[in-house]
Amino acid sequence: MIIEKLLLQVLIVLSPVLVYSVISNGKKEPRFPFLTVFYAIAGVLCIVFSYQTFGLYWDLRYVIVVCAFLYGGMKTGWLVFATVMITRTMMGGDHLVFAYVCITSAALTAFFFQTKYQNILSKWRRTLIAIVLSLVPVVIQISIVSLLIREEVLHFFDESVLGRYLFYYVIVIMIAAGFITLLHEAINEKKRMQEEIIRAEKFNTLAGLAASIAHEVRNPLTVVKGFLQLMKEENKDSSQQYYSLVLNELGRAENIINDYLNFAKPELKSVEDVKLLENIHEIHALLHPYAIKDGVHLNELIEISDHLVVRADRNQLKQALVNFVKNAIEATPNGGNVTLVVQKSTDLVTIHISDTGKGMNKEELSRIGTLFYTTKDKGTGLGTMVSIRIIEAMGGTVSYQSKEFVGTTVSISLPIRRDETSSIHTFKDKNRKVI
Repeated sequence: MIIEKLLLQVLIVLSPVLVYSVISNGKKEPRFPFLTVFYAIAGVLCIVFSYQTFGLYWDLRYVIVVCAFLYGGMKTGWLVFATVMITRTMMGGDHLVFAYVCITSAALTAFFFQTKYQNILSKWRRTLIAIVLSLVPVVIQISIVSLLIREEVLHFFDESVLGRYLFYYVIVIMIAAGFITLLHEAINEKKRMQEEIIRAEKFNTLAGLAASIAHEVRNPLTVVKGFLQLMKEENKDSSQQYYSLVLNELGRAENIINDYLNFAKPELKSVEDVKLLENIHEIHALLHPYAIKDGVHLNELIEISDHLVVRADRNQLKQALVNFVKNAIEATPNGGNVTLVVQKSTDLVTIHISDTGKGMNKEELSRIGTLFYTTKDKGTGLGTMVSIRIIEAMGGTVSYQSKEFVGTTVSISLPIRRDETSSIHTFKDKNRKVI
């Protein structure tokens, strides 16, 4: 009888995720907290339809509480926890205090592991951890049951029956926790794929538009610029001062168009072996005065050999890194720090650019690198997009990590041309130690 009840519990546990996936299919995150409500209802149903024997309730409420924290967040987790506690109280029965202990242990375990859980990328590791977290209150429950039997508070006429019940209970909890986690991961993966498809469509549309604009406007600009240069050489009167202004503005327009063209299709004109350490030092020397002007300390911590090289377009790589460092300086308040940390792994070299600025929340972080999005008062976000595209064209990757009121770190990883033995070089700012 217990196995039938527990299998019914598995269906109850999976129902909130299945119903939520149908409601949110192909849509943005619903404003109404459907997931919280569905999890709360499932928690109530688990207790109401639990298998009761010898004053014990055999159900899967712990899986509900744990997954509510892991996939719904703190608010969802604590609301579901409160609902389960109230329902169990209303059901009454013996050993109510022990039920409180087990439910609370499930909630606290999931609560403390929630942040670490979100940082795990592998769905199989997440599944394994969800199963382990769901078993923590079960272990506590089994320990309490063993204690009650030893103290002769609970009486089982046949201990083999208890052993069989516990075996079924543990197996079904593992199955339920595994399935509900995989369902959540499938839904999240589907959402990521939909977002990636939409993002790719926008990129392709903009790339075609950018290329068209660049080719159509660049040619007349080049002609006008050429004629103005000729006129500047031939005409020596007082109006000459205006030519330099016109030429500067045309140059600025040409740079903007080049940015659009680089976005559409980054052009690596001269791919060669680039000594990364030299490139980093050049960028530091170039932007150090700019950082001082803004009252920011620009520091380096290099953990690569002098001879480590990457295959890249030197100028394009410099352009991308300058843009990332410049963004970090502009995001850092007076007296703050921007630090370049360069580290080598087996086949990659990673440049971490960290600032102590205001940071970004999850929504801002998810939109960074998208068209026309910027955290600056002025800007289009195009420079960051172009820089990311340049790094990707060189076979590298760009990732962001940020925390509000703490700062942001952008990590640029590039494939190494050949292995080098690491040596550590440190640069120390005159006014501030390396952080």
